[in-house]
Amino acid sequence: MSARVLLVVLVLMNLVSAIGVVHARHRHREQFFALTRLEKARDELNIEFSRLQLEQATFAESNRVDKIARERLGMKTPEPGDIAVVQP
Repeated sequence: MSARVLLVVLVLMNLVSAIGVVHARHRHREQFFALTRLEKARDELNIEFSRLQLEQATFAESNRVDKIARERLGMKTPEPGDIAVVQP
C-alpha cells in the first residue's frame, strides 16, 4: 500500500515538474519577444537621434547662419571705422 502511495506521489510530482518546465519556457519566450521589440525600438530611436544631430549640425553651420542673417535680418559686416574697442 505504501509503495502505491509513493508511486502516485512521484507521478504527481513529475507532472507538476513538467507543467513548471512548460510554464517557465513559455515565460522565457514571451520575455525574449518583448526584449526583441524593445531592442528594435531602441535601434529606431538611435537612428532618429543621429538624424536629429545631423540636422542640428546643419542648421548651426556658420555659413548658413551668416546667409540667413544677411538675407532675412539685413545684417552686414561692420566697416573698420564703425568698430569701437572698449577698454576696461
